[in-house]
Formats: sequence, C-alpha cells, structure tokens
Amino acid sequence: MTTDLSTYAKKNNVKYFMISYTDLFGGQRAKLVPAQAIADMQRDGAGFAGFATWLDLTPAHPDMLAVPDPASVIQLPWKPEVAWVAADCLMDGAEVAQAPRNTLRRLIGEASAEGYQVKTGVEAEFFLVLPDGSAISDPADTAAKPCYDQQAVMRRYDVIAEICDYMLDLGWGPYQNDHEDANGQFEMNWAFDEALVTADRHSFFKFMVRSVAEKHGLRATFMPKPFPGLTGNGCHAHISVWNSDGGNAFADDDKELGLSDKGRNFLGGIMKHASALAAITNPTVNSYKRINAPRTISGATWSPNTITWTGNNRTHMVRVPGPGRFELRLPDGAVNPYLLQSVIIAAGLDGLRSQADPGRRYDIDMYAMGHTVKGAPKLPLNLLDALREFDRDKSLKSAMGEAFSAAYLKLKRKEWDSYAQHFTQWERDNTLDI
Repeated sequence: MTTDLSTYAKKNNVKYFMISYTDLFGGQRAKLVPAQAIADMQRDGAGFAGFATWLDLTPAHPDMLAVPDPASVIQLPWKPEVAWVAADCLMDGAEVAQAPRNTLRRLIGEASAEGYQVKTGVEAEFFLVLPDGSAISDPADTAAKPCYDQQAVMRRYDVIAEICDYMLDLGWGPYQNDHEDANGQFEMNWAFDEALVTADRHSFFKFMVRSVAEKHGLRATFMPKPFPGLTGNGCHAHISVWNSDGGNAFADDDKELGLSDKGRNFLGGIMKHASALAAITNPTVNSYKRINAPRTISGATWSPNTITWTGNNRTHMVRVPGPGRFELRLPDGAVNPYLLQSVIIAAGLDGLRSQADPGRRYDIDMYAMGHTVKGAPKLPLNLLDALREFDRDKSLKSAMGEAFSAAYLKLKRKEWDSYAQHFTQWERDNTLDI
C-alpha cells in the first residue's frame, strides 16, 4: 500500500519534505516542500530545470518533474521536522531515461522479469577532514598502521556514534564501525538489502554523514584519493542474487567456494565488462589515483588494478569471502549510488544470459606477485581510457540504456576536457625550461 505523504507528515510532525533526485555526476538535488503542499507534489512532482544540474538537457527543455517515491521516505534523525524522499524524474509525462534512479528501476524490472532479485550491501568509506579540506581533522591520528585504531575511533566517537545511532533508529541494521586504513578515514556498515533500497540508503548515508560532520565543525569527504600516500576511499559492493522463491541463486555448497553456476555466470558478466564498468564505478579523474596508486604509508592500496578474482583474498578486483555472494572491490567513494547498482545488474544479467565464464581464479597476493599473472587485463589508467572502454562495450551501453549512455559519455568527456585543459604546477616545475 502506497504511503500517503500528507498522512505521514501529520503522524510524524513533519513540516517539510526534501524531494531529492541524483544527477549523472552523483549530485544530490532537492527542493524543500512544506507539508501542506506535499499532496500535490506526490501526485504531480516538484518542478526542476534539468539543464541546471548534471543531466544532458538544455534550457529549452520543459520542466523536469521529480515525483517522490513514498516508499523511500526517511525522517531526518538530526532534524525530525524534515523528511527526505527520493524521487523519479519525468518530463512531458514520460520517464527521463538518462536519470540514474530511473535507470536502476528499469534494470531491476528486467531482473525481476527473469525471476531474479539482486541484493547488495555497500562499504562507503570516508575521511573526516578540516572544513577547508586541507588535512585530516585529527592531528593525533598519525599511526603508520592506523586501521582499527581504537584511540583514533574514540576521538571521533561523537560523530561516528551519532551516525550509527541514527541508522539504528532508522532500522538499517548497522553492525560495525571502524577506523579504516588511512589516517582520518572511517567505514560504517549496515545490512544488505534489495538493490533500490541499498541505493536509496547509500544516497541518504552520504547526505547524513556530511550533515553530521558539518554539525560537529568538520567535513566528510568520499573523494577517492584525497591525500597522496594514504589509502583512498573505496565503496566495495557485496552482491548476491535471489530467486523469486526466496532462495539464494548464488549459493551451492557443492560448487567451488560455495558459488553456484549462476553465481559464476553473474561474476563472469562482471569480469567480461570490468574495463567498461570502471567508467561508472570510478567516475572521476581522481578515481584513477586510487586504482593505480603506488604503495601507501600503511603498506597496501587495498584497491585493484588488474581484472582478476579470487577466494577470500583482498588483493584482487573480486573476492568470494563466503558461500552465496561475492565482493566487487572496484568502486570508489565517488560512485553514484544508483549507477553503481545499475551497472552491477546490467553486467551481471548479461553474464547470466550468455552463461559467461569468469575465467581463471587466482589465489596469489597480487600486490607481491601480480607481475607473474599473464594475460589478465589491466584496469584503465585514467578516466578517458575508461570512457573509451565503456563506449566500445556495445552490449553494456545497450543494457544501461542508449539515452543514459549517450548523456553520460557526453558530459563525462566534457569533464575530461576541462581537466585536460587545466595547467598544473607540476607542468611548470618540470617543463618550464625544456
């Protein structure tokens, strides 16, 4: 039964709704709507000028209407008079095909039509930094091996506990919080769920973390590689597929690593499209400073640069930590929450349909012995290479939707051109006298 947002507002003393959508670059866009007007907005949507955000639209396009999905509504725990609700974008009565949440909903529908439900969990790492972003916020956080540092996590207890308390109140099932492998870096984990639920929660999580950090006079960043020499922000995704009867389609105790034939095929799709996937899972110029980073202060980058898979081994792009699921370690903190889920489903469904083979499993330490692996493709070296790989991958582009793919490639190429035209101090220091 669809939630009536007017009734929700009265029941929960909500004064305002944030009707929110996410654009192609992961920007969260919203209008603050008084509860007295929410009935009309729930029916017709809130109007936006799509050109004003990162969508491939022009000023001549008509209003884009963001129609709230009441199933996604979340009352802000730190400001209960406001409720956030994810929205789907429409124009002239039709869905905006390039809009990320619409893309995900379409792919979920395709999976459902074939009898599958994709469930995922994400590990969204972030740094707590000074307001100007120049350094980490805790000057005492200097350990060479800072991962799981209990003193460091307790120095940021007020921020981390507040966020975790909110997730507990929201019923997300958070189960652990830790200081991560870089100084100033943290990770907070909550229960896996159906792909759209995870995407909405991932989107809200980023908003919540930033808001709570600001409340404490800090800044939270999910930037893939904010500091040279420190481990970057990953956003690992744990993936499983469930049958319409509720059984885990990936689980088979009689198979290698407890991963069923369907699980291997889905993984095969991920491996097949990995180079193109990077354009979505690693969407910024900075992303490739994490993937292709030299050894960090802690001793490891914890990010892949080669397209390989393994068992319970964190040095590969994909690991199978236990029966019935696998972990994709490619995505980083800049990934669009909706496009992450979309591209996983698109690649995985292609793998299921084509019965794709994931290829040879490697159990070596890739950081120490990766040079001994012959024939495994390398991940793209930069955003331009990733965009070219995505453009060449006709089947993945088609699965993601031609309208989405064309818009994404157009805007991301403009972003690359902007970066390429930017002159750096390195150029002046190293080529001024050539």
